Amino acid sequence: MRVRRTVTSALGSAALVLGSLVAMTAAASPAAADPCGFYETSSDAYYNHCTSDGSRIVIKVEVAWGSDYERCVGPGTSWLGSAAKIQGAHYVGRTC
Repeated sequence: MRVRRTVTSALGSAALVLGSLVAMTAAASPAAADPCGFYETSSDAYYNHCTSDGSRIVIKVEVAWGSDYERCVGPGTSWLGSAAKIQGAHYVGRTC
């Protein structure tokens, strides 16, 4: 009886740990796919405005071989252009 109880307890603990790791990995994947702020893929540049209040913000887009410009973006991910042309983007501190 005592051995069975110990084995059952150990298996339950292992299942709990494994389940927690799977849940943490699943929760981390979407955030890693679309991080907040400026990010690039191998071909495109994006700005992800992470908000829960629905606000629209002004970002400054830095262009490699052209004039930088400001753009109003809403919640979620906005495509900025080719990663070869866009060097970065950042929040300028005001809404639009």
